[in-house]
Amino acid sequence: MSYLKKQEGLWILHNDKDYCMGLTAEMSETLGEVTFISLPKIGQTIKAGEPFIEIEAEKAVQEFKSPLTGVVSSVSEKVQADPAALNTKEELDAWILSLREVDEAEFENL
Repeated sequence: MSYLKKQEGLWILHNDKDYCMGLTAEMSETLGEVTFISLPKIGQTIKAGEPFIEIEAEKAVQEFKSPLTGVVSSVSEKVQADPAALNTKEELDAWILSLREVDEAEFENL
């Protein structure tokens, strides 16, 4: 079973052990064409409420605070190679990274 939540321009999908995050279609529209993204490294611990990615785009530069505390388990190679991959029409294709070791209650409370 998987759950999808949205918060501050990001969607969060819980599937089994990973919490996958990506850019919402609305935020993609707001930012315009993405030209650069700064990503955390795999194995890095991220704390809820702290900045964890920055996206530069044609209309704005946006810093995103993590909705969850966890450890980065994977990063989208497609987005790393070409940040414009976030400008997809298919929202779930605009995934950025996955977290593990997340407190499920923290996700439920989003």
